[in-house]
Amino acid sequence: MTLYYKTVWISDTHLGTKGCKAEYLRDFLDHVECDTLYLVGDIIDLWSWNVKSGFYWPILHSDIVQRIINKAKQGTRVIYIPGNHDEQLRKHVGTEFNGVEIHLNAIHKTVDGRRFLVMHGDEFDSIVCHNKRLAYIGGEAYEWLLVINRWLNSIRKGFGYQYWSLSSYLKTKVKNIVQVMDNYQNILSMEAQKHQVDGVICGHIHHADIIEMELGKTYCNTGDWVESCTALVEDEFGKLSIINWLEDSRHLLDTDDSIKQGEPAELAKAA
Repeated sequence: MTLYYKTVWISDTHLGTKGCKAEYLRDFLDHVECDTLYLVGDIIDLWSWNVKSGFYWPILHSDIVQRIINKAKQGTRVIYIPGNHDEQLRKHVGTEFNGVEIHLNAIHKTVDGRRFLVMHGDEFDSIVCHNKRLAYIGGEAYEWLLVINRWLNSIRKGFGYQYWSLSSYLKTKVKNIVQVMDNYQNILSMEAQKHQVDGVICGHIHHADIIEMELGKTYCNTGDWVESCTALVEDEFGKLSIINWLEDSRHLLDTDDSIKQGEPAELAKAA
């Protein structure tokens, strides 16, 4: 079964790293079609090639890139907004590669008339902006955390338990991290107000969410594909929802054909 959505946003796939859940991402691309696909930064992790010896790029990652290019050739509008891990591509803003448009940011208008500023979001991360060396170290620490997480989940799987994300748990439980996330959401909402739009769609912090903020702006984060395997989608009525492909794919693919026409599914978040 193929699922149809008006618009799909994905970010932080980190192709080129062992942390990328490439099997799930390929499965997602094989089962989801849309009119417009936004790649909201950190799609290809060029940092990993700079700070490590060796080169990691399995055939599976090439398959994913080829699927995206094929979608563009078949009529899907594909917009690539580089993030901090693929910031080298910002030098090519305004160009097109194999049908994929490269933009610094974009304004997306939903079917119901709302306007959203689409950006990766690293521009408002003080660590990335002002201390890149510390950001590189943080990226390394994060990847080690993913290695530990894979080890833990291999043990959990042996006992019949479902996948559990250590990083996501820490994000919701550690007070300082929660505060940083709250500040990030507020700053992005102020940026939406500055651009006189109804909300912002971003990635960067690997935490999918849809929140109505105090400023009357809608904050949307696409999440990532190294832990949660999430995407933001817009149906044919302009409704925004978050899909968690790890948890929802079986449910979605088993649903009746109304899903193929963009009818709202029972997803984790909705706006």
